Amino acid sequence: MDVNAHLLNVVDVEATCWEGPVPPGQVSEIIEIGLTVVDLRAGVRLAKHRLLVRPARSEVSPFCTELTGLTQAEVDGGLTFTEACRTLAVLHRTGSLPWASWGDYDRDQFTRQCRRTGTEYPFGHRHTNAKTAFTAAYGLRRRPGMAQALTLAGLPLEGRHHRGDDDAWNIAGLVLDLVARGDWP
Repeated sequence: MDVNAHLLNVVDVEATCWEGPVPPGQVSEIIEIGLTVVDLRAGVRLAKHRLLVRPARSEVSPFCTELTGLTQAEVDGGLTFTEACRTLAVLHRTGSLPWASWGDYDRDQFTRQCRRTGTEYPFGHRHTNAKTAFTAAYGLRRRPGMAQALTLAGLPLEGRHHRGDDDAWNIAGLVLDLVARGDWP
């Protein structure tokens, strides 16, 4: 029996973004990875992690800084995307532990960026879309954003919205709400 069968990694990424169309020659790239380790059996968040990632084909726009608080100077000191994926796999066992994210954006962004850069995908196949699970558990017709879901669940938004580590922490709180309700898949 796997002694870690009750652990879950909750992941949230922030990526370069612009107010309008993507500038010529640039692509949206991950610049921050937040990861919260959840003990589903004990119903607690165990650890909060943050990896800064240096973009290779884009720059942090003023809009992106306003949204995330991240600056170009800050992410310039980050890991390369390949190093970040290796860190996830080695230090956080993302290939062997199940993981969740709010929606499919994070998984799709990793898939695209891994394909584009020739980087080994750092996650296993056991992914749960927490937004879909929350929507079903609460009987909603429309899928809420994370902040709206926190309000619906009666939970506080902790930290800064649109920061990878804070968002992963908050999504983990929503996962634990679903576990407590008996609605986690």
